[in-house]
Amino acid sequence: MVEYQAGAGAGAGAGAMAGAEALDTTYAALASPIRRAMLHRLRSGPTRVTDLARPFDISLAAASKHVVQLERAGLVSRRRDGREHWLTLEARPLAEAVAWIGAYREFWAVSLDALEALLRDEQPKIKDAP
Repeated sequence: MVEYQAGAGAGAGAGAMAGAEALDTTYAALASPIRRAMLHRLRSGPTRVTDLARPFDISLAAASKHVVQLERAGLVSRRRDGREHWLTLEARPLAEAVAWIGAYREFWAVSLDALEALLRDEQPKIKDAP
């Protein structure tokens, strides 16, 4: 699992910083609806860049810039076959992002359980009120 330390600086280990930067890059890549849609299309298998760009109302140059962001995040890999560029989904950075979010799932589950218990304890008091 990737550990993230907000504001990690000189005192942070190189591994923690590298993990934090990778996570930041993944979330930055996922911030664009076009890039998320591209990733969704790549779930069905390797796709040529031109085919990946076709459904969007953007130029091939703009689509290529989006692909570069996905490559920087490690979310896609590129294979050249002559003049054609084929892209493949690389899911590992997504798994790391999910793992980071998952750490907060436990926090919220515990917090909501505590709230539920508090409300359950308060309910008899409310019924007994005049």
